[in-house]
Amino acid sequence: MKWALGIAGVIAALVIVVVVIGARLPQHHEAMRSLHIDAPPDSIWATLTDVSGYPAWRRDVRRVEILPGADGRRAWREHQSDKPNDKGIAFEMVDASPPRHLVTRITDRSLPFGGAWEYEIAPDGNGSRVTIAEHGEIYNPVFRFVSRFVLGYTGPIDAYLSALDGKWHRGDGRLQRGERR
Repeated sequence: MKWALGIAGVIAALVIVVVVIGARLPQHHEAMRSLHIDAPPDSIWATLTDVSGYPAWRRDVRRVEILPGADGRRAWREHQSDKPNDKGIAFEMVDASPPRHLVTRITDRSLPFGGAWEYEIAPDGNGSRVTIAEHGEIYNPVFRFVSRFVLGYTGPIDAYLSALDGKWHRGDGRLQRGERR
């Protein structure tokens, strides 16, 4: 019985350490990644702005729901599963200067995170250089700890750029289950 209390105490202490460290981390963070993609800027732009087509090349998106946008902005919700309880994540396009600059932002305030992605698309040899800058906020201290020390701030950007690059290398951009790039 003493060993069970000891294990529970260690787990409680770890949770407290995670919460304290997470609370001391800044709520706002910046992350940036860039990748050369073998497609012209116009093709990249068309892919990024065709939100209904995301499930065809992004493994993390199962379906997209188009939403009414505020002030004429384009808005949508990305669902990561087909389960009825998947509420998805709502986004909107905040700024668009075709085919070189795009800003999207999470509009769902109930999530433990939020922020915006800024895309820059520039000609680069026979293709394009796509740069994504994340201006993120993480409200929950536990999620802040996990994002900083376990997942890393650039993980979602890396996965997105890999899927975008895969669209031109595989035809559909989707990795097979278990496959890594």
